[in-house]
Amino acid sequence: ASQHRIFSFFNEKHLVLLRDGRTLIGFLRSIDQFANLVLHQTVERIHVGKKYGDIPRGIFVVRGENVVLLGEIDLEKESDTPLQQVSIEEILEEQRVEQQTRLEAEKLKVQALKDRGLSLPRADTLDEY
Repeated sequence: ASQHRIFSFFNEKHLVLLRDGRTLIGFLRSIDQFANLVLHQTVERIHVGKKYGDIPRGIFVVRGENVVLLGEIDLEKESDTPLQQVSIEEILEEQRVEQQTRLEAEKLKVQALKDRGLSLPRADTLDEY
């Protein structure tokens, strides 16, 4: 029975959250002791507000150190979402606008701190971890 459970694990859809914030959805085909993954029929899902878009990525190899979360997707509940699916072009544009808004807010914050005689260390001088 446990062998059947292991094999069925590889036939089910999984969600993988990566360290850089990307979300991948695909069928798990391989995993090793370092959590290196091979996903099949993979899509990269981008969320912006109440909208999402899926970008087809095909076969995807993920190095284990980049995996934050690996979870099985319940196919019966997958379509039961309050989110609206939109085209790749639309979600990429929404993502660009959101990133631009975030960048402008960050610039305002840095300027406000500078006006008060404070400064933040630049991100490129910080250690990655």
